[in-house]
Amino acid sequence: MPDTRKPNPARRNERSRQAILAAARELISEMGYARVSIEAIAARAGVGKQTIYRWWPSQGAVIFDSFLDLSRDAEGQGVALPDTGDIEADLKLVMRATVAEFADPRFEAPIRALNAEIINDPELAAQYREKLAGPVDDAKKTRLRSAQQAGQLAADADLDLVLEVLYAPLYQRWLHRSGPLTAEYADALVEVTLKAFRP
Repeated sequence: MPDTRKPNPARRNERSRQAILAAARELISEMGYARVSIEAIAARAGVGKQTIYRWWPSQGAVIFDSFLDLSRDAEGQGVALPDTGDIEADLKLVMRATVAEFADPRFEAPIRALNAEIINDPELAAQYREKLAGPVDDAKKTRLRSAQQAGQLAADADLDLVLEVLYAPLYQRWLHRSGPLTAEYADALVEVTLKAFRP
């Protein structure tokens, strides 16, 4: 008997979407953002330009989604930081993972491209804040509040400032390529931050 089942459009659309996101990441890693175009992404993904424009309004939006897809947990679960009861150990684990991610070419090129777009695109910046940076920061602050309750951080510490002191030097070093991103550097950032904000 011939198979008369019709193709599932949702499955086909998801395959196309994943191919587009993968193509965007590959091209950014190979060529850099400035040389990547919607046409190149479409050609690499094996779809028409109109397919891309149906889902994304701009090149920056495709790049954002390709990075978001790369960062997404395989189970699709929300972000949560480890909570072993030891804030120093937990933050060192998180910061070492962050440093390793920023040093990984699969992540590094899309992150740079996304940051370049965010600088000049307020709408993309707002989307980034809403969909990625905001939820991640909320998860970090939940862990910091737990540390405050345990007496490991000052009760009156400004948690936004704690995160800035912890992460800003990393972003600065990464942005300007001014030094190595190592586990030792990650540990040092945690130690300096906790020294500033312990009770």
